Amino acid sequence: MIDLKSTPHSLIENFSLMKGLLSTYGPDSFQVLREQAFRSFSEFGLPTTKDEEFKYLSLKALEDGRFAPAYGATIDRYQVEQTAVGQVDAITVTFVNGEYAPELSSAHLLPKGVFIGSIRDGLAAHEGSIVRHLGEIATLKGKLGTTNDERFVYLNTAYLTDGAFVYLPKGVSLELPVHILYLTSADHGPLVSFPRTLIVLEENSDAKVLETYLGIEGVYFTNAVTEVFLGESAILEHTRFQDEQIESVHIGVNAVHQGADSIYTSNNVTFGARIARNDVNVWLDGEHTETWLNGASVGFGHQAIDNHTRIDHAKPNCNSFEVYKTILGDHALGVFNGKIFVYEDAQKTDAKQTNKAILLSPTATINTKPQLEIFADDVKCTHGATIGQLREESLFYLQSRGIPKPEAQGLLVYAFAAEVLEKITIPTVRDILEKALFEKLKESQKLPDQDGE
Repeated sequence: MIDLKSTPHSLIENFSLMKGLLSTYGPDSFQVLREQAFRSFSEFGLPTTKDEEFKYLSLKALEDGRFAPAYGATIDRYQVEQTAVGQVDAITVTFVNGEYAPELSSAHLLPKGVFIGSIRDGLAAHEGSIVRHLGEIATLKGKLGTTNDERFVYLNTAYLTDGAFVYLPKGVSLELPVHILYLTSADHGPLVSFPRTLIVLEENSDAKVLETYLGIEGVYFTNAVTEVFLGESAILEHTRFQDEQIESVHIGVNAVHQGADSIYTSNNVTFGARIARNDVNVWLDGEHTETWLNGASVGFGHQAIDNHTRIDHAKPNCNSFEVYKTILGDHALGVFNGKIFVYEDAQKTDAKQTNKAILLSPTATINTKPQLEIFADDVKCTHGATIGQLREESLFYLQSRGIPKPEAQGLLVYAFAAEVLEKITIPTVRDILEKALFEKLKESQKLPDQDGE
């Protein structure tokens, strides 16, 4: 427990400074959420490696950092267009340092009843839906598990201001994808922002959403929370791309509630940040749901990338399929913790989990921990984890055809991660992220030999 009097931290001190401003935003229920969340975060404080959910990930950068509240920044459309995702053809909603930037967002004629924009603007017509779901999906209260850790959800909620809101009424299918773009520019010193995203797809609706986090400059901390609600038979392909500045810290939580017969696909792509933590928590709350979790992470230098996934099979006849791949070089650290809970009533569950990692350096490290907790009898649950290096026979095959060893290594690594990126069904987004992967590998300079030379 943190002692607020003896060890005040900027992430806590800022709340007192901003409390008055925060109270002016949103309905009264928002202020109740903030106060409850702040008390919960203050009770536990920042996690350390003594906490089970963070045992492999040091957050000393947060402990030592003095992060000021985010402030406005000027970013023009040309700067956005020069980023990796600047040319995506989509309905775009852009935020700069956590503030909605309509001048960098796109205007489209939307189907009747659809809303895509900021939470602040969405409250006018959809306050009931926002209040009903915000804060109710990103919670682990009452769910199985003894080390459930929500402190970064608490922190984000304590500072709840604006964010992105996507709402599709019953039976609507969007032709264009939605792009939620969060940009950070810390040109006047370290700052912290708290992006909040709420995606609600009612019964029989269908959408594809790209959620992107990019850094323009500076040292900063991004504490992001996304909540997704899928009604019965709703379908969502949700691609999350994180390529923050290399000295930043990014901690994101993606919480999903699936209704019966819904299909949720998550494509989680992580290239950036000095410290990156991704939590994906999915609650299957109806029969015959499908859940697909795909992940690709690439880290070099001293990057630390931690992926935690959790799937709660609470109802019978549901399927989940998970494939996470990690590529690490230099002194990079990787963590994968995949949990599958099968509740007593969840008969006929089919859950498959696969985690694979390639280490390109003898000083790179991966910690992997698959977890299955099954309380039903008639289920099929499997998990597999492999950690290795590039196969010598594959390298030899490419070299025997005249491809130099560095290029051969690069091709094999690219193919390893691209297998996940190929699951993205938006062609332009898939091409952009494959190009970003290639550039990430290129920036790492020459891939080292297997013996570290």
